[in-house]
Amino acid sequence: MDKSPDAFRTISEAAEELDLPQHVLRFWETRFSQIKPLKRGGGRRYYRPQDIDLIKGIRHMLYDQGYTIKGVQKLLRENGNQFVVAIGRGDVAAVEAIAQSHQAEAEKAASEEEVLVGTPKAKPSKRFFGLGRGEQDGPVPADATSLSRDNRALLQEALFDLLECKRLLDQVR
Repeated sequence: MDKSPDAFRTISEAAEELDLPQHVLRFWETRFSQIKPLKRGGGRRYYRPQDIDLIKGIRHMLYDQGYTIKGVQKLLRENGNQFVVAIGRGDVAAVEAIAQSHQAEAEKAASEEEVLVGTPKAKPSKRFFGLGRGEQDGPVPADATSLSRDNRALLQEALFDLLECKRLLDQVR
């Protein structure tokens, strides 16, 4: 007697349906947090239909497409479970729709991102570490223990700009 498609599967039934050893299913549970079978008393696992679909997608990506575990984890993180489930089902239209929606969201977020570099928040004086000083003021002494409020504001703004540049460069990499 076959189970209905909506019925929960034990690990042995899931492994047989997916053509995978049971230990691989257990291992994948440790690597993919999205695989969450229902666990009953004694630790017995019951896989829901959506778990089976997700595992089919993961199996297809790893075994048929040649992805690494990290590559599939990245796909899941960037595109979500439904993307990998659609791949497992062979639903090309759903895969393309999900990919296009994620691309549209990324483009929208990029266009809305505000450029923060280069706009100082404080209004410092024209003097910066002695630059722009008159001859009567002389150079900034090397053993000076504190900065003026204006110079401190300029330094903080320069640090902010540098950190923002680093963040933007890290995104490009």
